[in-house]
Amino acid sequence: MPTLVLIRHGQSSWNLENRFTGWWDVDVTELGVAEARAAGQLMRDKGLDFDSCFTSFQTRAIKTLNIALEEMGRLWLPVEKDWRLNERHYGGLTGLNKAETAAKHGDDQVKIWRRSFDVPPPPLEAGSEFDLSTDRRYAGIDIPNTESLKDTIARVLPYWEARIAPELKAGKRVLISAHGNSLRALVKHLSNIPDDEITGLEIPTGQPIVYQLDDNLNALDRYYLNER
Repeated sequence: MPTLVLIRHGQSSWNLENRFTGWWDVDVTELGVAEARAAGQLMRDKGLDFDSCFTSFQTRAIKTLNIALEEMGRLWLPVEKDWRLNERHYGGLTGLNKAETAAKHGDDQVKIWRRSFDVPPPPLEAGSEFDLSTDRRYAGIDIPNTESLKDTIARVLPYWEARIAPELKAGKRVLISAHGNSLRALVKHLSNIPDDEITGLEIPTGQPIVYQLDDNLNALDRYYLNER
């Protein structure tokens, strides 16, 4: 029976500052480090083990994975990094304080940008301080200038089918460290959650989500590890 564990990165500096982060690369806070360490200890103490790991190109997810693996004594496990597991791109909202944005544009508009399934935020302007077009990690990648959750799903699922699902079907135990929206994409797919419900799903930082899957990768069970 394939086992899959998903973990959202520990608290980041912009989580703490209540800013839209998206593809911008920020570090984890001291609390984020503690969350990652606690996740690794919990997985170790619950007897979980892994054969392969996947994460994004973003520091907060990579560090969370490394810290958790260190607690498990598994830093040697193979890790594949891919931009398609990045957080949703928040476009022109990147770097803005969420409360200040709501005060400027209205709660309803910000709620649409944050929580609608297929309405993206305004695009990021070329040459913005948050423009990643010269970032070496994204060389050769068609970087989006904004994304809805639907857009995020459209890049996450092909990567899932091409790289992660075959590992699970081969009987490997897989750990994915990623972000709120890239993990929403996977949870929506695995748990068959409707479009109008997935946007309301909250995924807390640093809390491992365990999937028990059948041989066809249909979900038999999904739970937070700290609740079992």
